[in-house]
Amino acid sequence: MTAFYPQDPREQTEPFTAAAATDNATRPSSRQGAPGVAAEQARPEAGGHFADDADEQPRLEARRDLAAAHRLAVWHDFSEGIYNHFTLAVPGTNDRFLLPPFGLHWSEIQASQLMTIGFDGKLLAGEGIIQRSAYCIHAPIHAAHAKHQAVFHTHMPYAGALTRLESQHLLALGQTEALLLDQIAYDDAYDGLARDPAEGERLATILGEKTILFMGNHGVLVTGRSAAEAYDRLYTLERAARVQLFALWTGQRLRGLSPAQVDKVQDQIHNTPLHNSPGEQYKPGYQLHFEALRRLLDRREPDYRD
Repeated sequence: MTAFYPQDPREQTEPFTAAAATDNATRPSSRQGAPGVAAEQARPEAGGHFADDADEQPRLEARRDLAAAHRLAVWHDFSEGIYNHFTLAVPGTNDRFLLPPFGLHWSEIQASQLMTIGFDGKLLAGEGIIQRSAYCIHAPIHAAHAKHQAVFHTHMPYAGALTRLESQHLLALGQTEALLLDQIAYDDAYDGLARDPAEGERLATILGEKTILFMGNHGVLVTGRSAAEAYDRLYTLERAARVQLFALWTGQRLRGLSPAQVDKVQDQIHNTPLHNSPGEQYKPGYQLHFEALRRLLDRREPDYRD
């Protein structure tokens, strides 16, 4: 994975964009499944839509899902203005992902504004600034495993508070926590800002095939096979972290679950249906949850779809 950024972007007088450095990003990634992307030029179409087949329904819906996730993160206090980053692989590809231009507040992000970024850092479609840490963290994680289609990184307050504790582990205190515990990896070796893809590769190695990463002294990162799955996981994680902190704040002794109780909950979630919809009509809870949230957005902030 090639670092296409200068050593210190603060030394620049103009905003740095990947489009200005495509000739520095041609080396393929060392990770399997992440070949370098042949040089392409960004091709914005009329009306703000881009020529990466955005009008094809799966890709259009992916754009809308990612835009919705950003809007919802503002609602749920997961965001930090223009900072942090959510990305989503472009459906039908294994070498590019969607990312909003850096500088947009998450409450104003629209589907048509999302840029398409190659794993090699090239801007393939759209216009805007690529945040350095977004590329350096997300490209290696997308490339590391096919299950990491959506990669959401935040400094959300309750989970972020846990990463500041001497032991940042989510405790087995209740049912919600038990649903998550087997999916969590921990990075206890904070090493500064993500200024090079080597940091993303390090994080991807720690994460492996799990879907939640606690990043000590930093924040959290979750992945999913879709924006719906990743957002539901992020939502559930922040709720669990909040409950844990509330329990700690009481000063009383904690009552945790036994390993056998945790194992039973995990077996139930993996091997028993959540509801009674038959066959092809069955949707997992995370999909129903995200669809419900999108319906709320459709009523209150329908421009996210544009």
